[in-house]
Amino acid sequence: MTDATWEGVRARLRALAERPLDDRAFDNGVFGALGHRFRLDDPLTPEGLADLEARTGVSLPEEYRGFLLHVGAGGAGPAYGVFPVLCEHGTWRWVGDGADLADLARLAEPFPRRGPDPARLEALLAERPDEEELDDGDDFDAALEEWSDRWEALMWSADRTVGAVPICHLGCATRQWLVLTGPERGRIWADNRVDEVDLEPLLDADGEPVTFTWWYLGWLEAAERELSLT
Repeated sequence: MTDATWEGVRARLRALAERPLDDRAFDNGVFGALGHRFRLDDPLTPEGLADLEARTGVSLPEEYRGFLLHVGAGGAGPAYGVFPVLCEHGTWRWVGDGADLADLARLAEPFPRRGPDPARLEALLAERPDEEELDDGDDFDAALEEWSDRWEALMWSADRTVGAVPICHLGCATRQWLVLTGPERGRIWADNRVDEVDLEPLLDADGEPVTFTWWYLGWLEAAERELSLT
C-alpha cells in the first residue's frame, strides 16, 4: 500500500461537498450524506499517528494508517461516516455511536475469527421465551430478561471484539468493525448482533473479504456516480 492510494481523495470529497444535497441523496444511494455532508476531519500528523499507536500498543493496518495520514482522522464515509479517532487529555479514543464497545486496553490482542459454538448459539436461540406460551405477562418479561442476560453474556462479551474497533454506524445499532490484529487484520467485519446474528466478515460480490481501502474507495466511487460526478 502506497501513499498514492489516497491521492486526490480529499479533493474528490470537496467536490461532492459542493453539490447541493436534498432528500434525493438519502433515498437514492448516498445513505448518511445528509449527516456528514462529505466533510472530513483533518488528517493525523505522523507524530499524532505514532502517539496513537504507542498509547494503544498496536500497529494499525497500513491501509487505515494511510487514510488517517492523507485523508482524515474520520468523517465522510460509508453509512454515517468513519468514526473519528481523537486524543483528549492524553487519551486516544474512537468517537461514534457504539465506539465505546471497543476495549481500548485490549487492541493488541488477536481478533477472534471464531464466535460462539454454532450449536450452542442455535440452542440458546431455541430457548428464547415465546410470549404465546406464557399466559402471564410478568412471567414472560422475567423469562425474557433472564434469557437476554444469557444472550448478551454470550454474544456481547468484550472477548468477541478484542483487537478491533467499530469504524462506522449503519443505524438501528448495526455497525461495522475494522480488525487491527490477527489473521483478519485490515478487514471489515459486520456487526448485526442486535438482530441476533453473529459477527461475520464483510464480503465483496466475489465472496472475498473486504479491506479498508476497498470499503472506503468503493463507497466514494458509488457516491460520485450517484451525484453524477463520474
